[in-house]
Amino acid sequence: MGQKSSIEWTESTWNPLTGCTKISPGCKHCYAERMARRLKAMGQANYVNGFELTLHEDALELPLRWKKPQTIFVNSMSDMFHCNVPSEFILKAFDVMCRAPWHRFQVLTKRAERLEELSGLLPWPDNIWMGVSVESEEYVFRIAHLRRTSAAIKFISLEPLLSPLDNLCLDGIDWVIVGGESGPGARPMKLEWVQAVRNQCLGSGVPFFFKQWGGVWKKKFGRILDGRTWDDMPVAGLRAT
Repeated sequence: MGQKSSIEWTESTWNPLTGCTKISPGCKHCYAERMARRLKAMGQANYVNGFELTLHEDALELPLRWKKPQTIFVNSMSDMFHCNVPSEFILKAFDVMCRAPWHRFQVLTKRAERLEELSGLLPWPDNIWMGVSVESEEYVFRIAHLRRTSAAIKFISLEPLLSPLDNLCLDGIDWVIVGGESGPGARPMKLEWVQAVRNQCLGSGVPFFFKQWGGVWKKKFGRILDGRTWDDMPVAGLRAT
């Protein structure tokens, strides 16, 4: 339930739960849903339920076995704060992250309201980065919920970016990722939308990471913006083992 990742802003993935349900337009062409169905068809044991929400207790302590420090995207195939994930399970996952301070964990959710509700119950060491996904102006409210948590590093992922976001409030935000949608049915992302977000980050001193242009053929369109790649990340060191 953990593996090397091709996602540009992380190194590995860890999936103590899999499966999800759609909550907003950004979910329309969910890559995780496509992958889960493929893995089920291949007979992969952890995806016998396809994309139905499934907890994997046996995968909870996997990061503790990885002795080499790495950056880990948590639940690339699900959403930790889904309403059907028991709070006890979330606490267990956070406990594992606390016990693995040599790793950097990146948690990303669209369920920002539940994130804020549980924030006071959760530990927030420096190695847990907490983010929310925002695909359009309609969902900017998720950033306010994130801002009210006690996470040491707070980030937003604007992927897939489906509309302009010209008036982002980046107060208290440590990192911004932008990416276009990829795969079948990918919706277009305009150059000026990306430039506007990039300029707001530069003006606010917030690290900006441009992940991809997207499209059906992701590699063909690449990730160059205005003649260069943008790979900025928050300055946050890992603690020694």
